[in-house]
Order: sequence, then structure tokens, then C-alpha cells
Amino acid sequence: MRAVVQRVKESSVTVGGDIIGKIGAGLLVFLGVSKEDTINDVDYLADKILNLRIFEDEHGKMNRSLLEARGEMLVVSQFTLLGDCRKGRRPSFTDAAEPDKANELYEQFVEKAGSSGIRVKTGRFRAMMDVQLINNGPVTFIVESR
Repeated sequence: MRAVVQRVKESSVTVGGDIIGKIGAGLLVFLGVSKEDTINDVDYLADKILNLRIFEDEHGKMNRSLLEARGEMLVVSQFTLLGDCRKGRRPSFTDAAEPDKANELYEQFVEKAGSSGIRVKTGRFRAMMDVQLINNGPVTFIVESR
């Protein structure tokens, strides 16, 4: 699994003109699922992201996790994160999971994150989405399970 994690002041996702997910301060997580991923990758990545110390403490240092900051999470499925651009001019998506498997692991990631007690919102799997965000920092990380 591969995630692009952005610390945000706010973020929302819109499908067909309707806002389907919206959060305040927290993390926007773009999540890509590879064909090799399992529930172990879900568990690892969810735990890593929930506990990643990227929020500022009282001294202005990135020393607090999403859980400690009591932030929210918006999770957006994005298979293009598995695109391989090393050859040619068109990305190859051979490493991306098939849609059924990707959706299953995406949903399990959302469930795992939500079971931590934080508010989790989502995009819509396989939909054309417009994502808006105000990046706080900017602070952006790429986190992988392998």
C-alpha cells in the first residue's frame, strides 16, 4: 500500500457537485492498493499514519500524532499512486490491485482508522472526484507498507 499523507486545515471531496466527505484539521490520505497487499498492509499503514508524529506540540515541533491532536481523516482511494512512470510516456498500472480487492482493502483501512476513535470521512471508490484542501505547512509525506 502506498499513501500520500497531507496535514490539512480542512479538506473535502466532491462527486457530481455534491460534497460527500469533509473534514476540519487533520489528515488527507490518498490511498493506493497494490496487487500484493493484504490485511497486514492495512494494519501496518493505518497504525503508522494514525501515530505519525507530524502535528506541532506547544513548542512548535512536529511531535504529536493525529490521535494526540484529535484531528480528523479524509481517505480518498487513488490507484494512480501505483503508476510506474519509469518507461515510456504512459504510466503502467500493472502493480495496482484489481478493483474488487482494492475496494476491500480500502474499506478495511477506513474501518481500522475509524476504530481508533477519530472521525473518518471518505471519497467514493472508482468515482471521478474533486478534492479540495488547505495544506497546513505544507506538510506532505509518502508512506508505504513495504
